[in-house]
Amino acid sequence: MKEQVNPLLCDIETGMCEIPDGEDQVAVQEQKPSSGKAIKVIYFTDPICSSCWGIEPQLRKLKLEYGHFIDMEYRMGGLLPDWSYNSGGISKPSDVAHHWDEVSRYYDMPIDGDVWLEDPLNSSYPPSIAFKAAQLQDEGKAISFLREIREMVFLQKKNIAKREHLVAAAGKVGLDVSQFELDFEGKAWELFSEDLKLAKERGVRGFPSLFFADNNGNTEFVYGTKPYAFYEIAILKLAPEVKKKEYQKSWESLFSMYPSLTAKEFSELSGTPRVESEQLLDELAIKGNLVKRNTKNGALWKFQG
Repeated sequence: MKEQVNPLLCDIETGMCEIPDGEDQVAVQEQKPSSGKAIKVIYFTDPICSSCWGIEPQLRKLKLEYGHFIDMEYRMGGLLPDWSYNSGGISKPSDVAHHWDEVSRYYDMPIDGDVWLEDPLNSSYPPSIAFKAAQLQDEGKAISFLREIREMVFLQKKNIAKREHLVAAAGKVGLDVSQFELDFEGKAWELFSEDLKLAKERGVRGFPSLFFADNNGNTEFVYGTKPYAFYEIAILKLAPEVKKKEYQKSWESLFSMYPSLTAKEFSELSGTPRVESEQLLDELAIKGNLVKRNTKNGALWKFQG
């Protein structure tokens, strides 16, 4: 019998948050891109997956360089159904706090684990279902919504299993809040169940998991938090001829595309060394161009617009 691993105790080195009773990876028939783009990427994630927060810099860069070539589809995987188990060194919410602080330092992405001491989540299902409700309205706003609730839980120590925070996030990214609430209680549950079913069929045992597929059924798979090159190589193996798109790397351009950035993200996207990135962002905050949000484990800068 396979040892049960607590999903919130992510393996820092592999960059994987494993789900309870996960099965080994199995080969499955890939879906072909339906958007007219050459490669489809199915990204299995979860709103409270700390390793998924760790690959935000890589995914944001991937979209800038290869967004014209790939169609990325977000699927929720159900990392934390509830606390009805005792395993993996974590048996209660307060046990997660120290681990999240460790993950934050390892990935150089701000995470304040004190949410698990101050207002712990009982499940990641409500924010996952909320994302599906957002998707029903607008895919782009849904991705913005996912970013918003991740910033809430990782930096602002907000319990995003609570409806009040989900509704606030929906309004902030421009969703129709009334429709969002109706879908949250209705069709979004069904769509989330379909995501869980698909994850099981594909043998997904943790997050982040990214499946790449071309129009001929050829596939690549990237499992866990990896450096940018791993995601780029997956694309180039399927389409060696593809040329990455050049993009403007000034701070004004980057913040116009991504209104909030960490120092690690800015460094990845701009090509500026990490230390210099933080110095530049701090200078822009002093000048009033950006607003800096500090946490005990790093900061986030937002465009002052």
